[in-house]
Amino acid sequence: MLFKFEVTTHERNEFVNIDSYVEDARLKSGILNGIITVFTPHTTAGITINENADPDVVKDLVFGMNQTFDNKKEYRHFEGNSDSHMKSSLTGASETLILEDGSILYGTWQSVYFAEFDGPRTRKIFIKVIEG
Repeated sequence: MLFKFEVTTHERNEFVNIDSYVEDARLKSGILNGIITVFTPHTTAGITINENADPDVVKDLVFGMNQTFDNKKEYRHFEGNSDSHMKSSLTGASETLILEDGSILYGTWQSVYFAEFDGPRTRKIFIKVIEG
């Protein structure tokens, strides 16, 4: 089953916890065992799994990515967001989760995040729940 959600971001670089969207798709699907794929169809955004216990972790991720991929004037891409494309390529556009006996198999501190690198914007997320 395929589910579509929208995420509104408020900053140029931001990580948004999307566990509630993943859980909503899991519940609505009625599937107990299989996989869940979370995908975003944007070249300046990503999907990632990371720590959910300390909010400073995502702040550090934003800071580290901005330090690693700052927006250099030498970049040739006319839209001026080459750094956003680099961050998106590093993060990736999707994550796959295992669904077992009605529960998503997360690590102790794990959550799924939508990673915005060129906001603020309203973005799409697709979540596919596959029985198996």
